[in-house]
Amino acid sequence: MYKKVIRPILFLIPPEIIHRIIVTALRVIHYIPGSRMLLRAFCAVRHPSLEREVFGIRFQNPVGIAAGFDKNAEVYKELLSLGFGFTEIGTVTPKAQPGNPRPRLFRLPEDNALINRMGFNNQGMENAVRNLRHRRPHQIIGGNLGKNTQTRNEDAPADYLRLFRNLYQYVDYFIINVSCPNVANLTSLQDKNNLNLILRGLIDFRRGQNQYRPILLKISPDLTDAQIDDMIDVLVETGLDGIVATNTTTRRDGLETDPATVAAIGNGGLSGGPLTRRSLEVVRYIHKKTEGRFPIIGVGGIMTEDDAVAMLNAGASLIQIYTGFIYNGPQFVKRICKRLKQEAESKTKTETRSESGQR
Repeated sequence: MYKKVIRPILFLIPPEIIHRIIVTALRVIHYIPGSRMLLRAFCAVRHPSLEREVFGIRFQNPVGIAAGFDKNAEVYKELLSLGFGFTEIGTVTPKAQPGNPRPRLFRLPEDNALINRMGFNNQGMENAVRNLRHRRPHQIIGGNLGKNTQTRNEDAPADYLRLFRNLYQYVDYFIINVSCPNVANLTSLQDKNNLNLILRGLIDFRRGQNQYRPILLKISPDLTDAQIDDMIDVLVETGLDGIVATNTTTRRDGLETDPATVAAIGNGGLSGGPLTRRSLEVVRYIHKKTEGRFPIIGVGGIMTEDDAVAMLNAGASLIQIYTGFIYNGPQFVKRICKRLKQEAESKTKTETRSESGQR
């Protein structure tokens, strides 16, 4: 129904406009009595086999929605009602900023992909705090942090610390975003020295708090193995709690879309189907190098239930979707959770038979 009827209609509308319409519709649902209960009944799957405890937080299921959908913490309650085990707001910057000029979001239907160069458009930290003040403890929310575009890289630590301090009591964990390709010179912060400068202030502040908030680093799929090793070193040396792998890619190889169309779109981060293989490679590499000692949130190219299973099997503790949600519709989370439940039941039966055979 969604792919054959609804999606073709939605795809007639420019992507940024339809995104705004959907967010507005979700906000309207908030005011309709019983609406979130109906969403949960239609989209959510609950089962003990889906529950996960990762970096000290209990998740109802391992499927979250990645940063970028709910930039301003406007619809996190409704997204959780759609069956997500957790949401991630942002990327949030200290000051509100408009982002890059439009158009800045493009569909590549032949590749089940998106290209975006949004540029951290958001309404700023204070707006996010206002929207999060009435969140409930069971609503698991991550805060994706980024510097303002006008902030020089040498001043970036102050931006991240300001965000961290002000959002600390309102989110459950933090993601340090220095890997987005859509903010000028941001990715140069993916350097051991720069990262240490950013993280030192955050960790010092956290030591003085009564509550512990995990800090994760989001990395680019375009890093070499040597650069990923550097990120792992930072993880170990600073006491970070995990890695989010991966952000969008600047690569364009292997696309089915006409090269002239891709060239006309221009710069931006590519997400969706073309990223599946690389994201899995990065997650598998990190899991092997760290011997599974650190949690990984696997994101990038999860377009099918098989992709979700593969990402978890590669070593991810949790997964996030975004482009897959756009292309598959609101019941995609439900389908993933049902598949994971089936996988868990099948594994239990196999183990039971194995134990019986050994007696």
